[in-house]
Amino acid sequence: MEVNLQYRKLFFFLLTTSLTSLGQDVSDDLQARGIMELVDNQQLAINDSSFMKLKLSSCTFGIQNKKISCTERPRIKVLESISKNYGKSNRDNKTVTFTLQPLSERGIGMLSFSYDDKGKDNQTWLYLSALGKVKRIAGGNEETSEPASLFGSEFTTEDTDTGKLSEYTFRILSETKISDRLVWQIESTPNKSRKARTRYARTVSYVDKTRYVILRSEMYDKYGNEIKRLIGSRVERVNNVWLTRSMTMMNLVTNRLSNMAFLNINNGIIVSEYFFTKRSLEDAAFREAHLTNIRDQI
Repeated sequence: MEVNLQYRKLFFFLLTTSLTSLGQDVSDDLQARGIMELVDNQQLAINDSSFMKLKLSSCTFGIQNKKISCTERPRIKVLESISKNYGKSNRDNKTVTFTLQPLSERGIGMLSFSYDDKGKDNQTWLYLSALGKVKRIAGGNEETSEPASLFGSEFTTEDTDTGKLSEYTFRILSETKISDRLVWQIESTPNKSRKARTRYARTVSYVDKTRYVILRSEMYDKYGNEIKRLIGSRVERVNNVWLTRSMTMMNLVTNRLSNMAFLNINNGIIVSEYFFTKRSLEDAAFREAHLTNIRDQI
């Protein structure tokens, strides 16, 4: 995936340069789509054969002295997440995530399958240890569903999906700066079929021009109101791939926010395909045996 990503970046650069040198204007749509594909590819590269430890903090927020801050003690959860790419060109993804803390929620798990093919709906299952059963939850890709919250946070299954770029049109709105970084301001608009399966009528993303990471996203509803905002920070290079190690999702309707911080990121993990099944959610002994093997590789 890493080599493939570098070739894609080179191809994109050569394509843009060659068309410009011929005196032709590069289509905004083509260039914008190429940029967003590189962003998506980087996310896929980070997720491939990965084992991550995350901290998820949520609270009600307010603005004081022009600064955003929690108005209550944040609810903090620590998670372990294992992810692997598969399928055609390694563009599909399976991820299973478990709660470590608080102890009262230990064992709650989520299993997600993401498909690059627009004809296949993503799938998500949630296991609640208190109930002892697995429940299929909405992935935000079906016409009758709403995207599900990730472990009670302001992030949803739709917010963290990769792929499905063919369901959107893209255009570059402008080039500007965020925190002294040059960025493209790119608008993503869902096509007709996608509109029935998303809360967002359009999304404006600010993409770092050299690192191809999103530093900010603004999500709008069908009335033109900004309803959510994502802020990315602590951009670092991990295994030659840039990523934002801290992401804050602000819900501007409920005045709640969630921060997702990547505490540890390990790639090249060998993990059995059998681990990405509902058995990992239900069978504690099976789960712990595989997790022990994974942890031993770090």
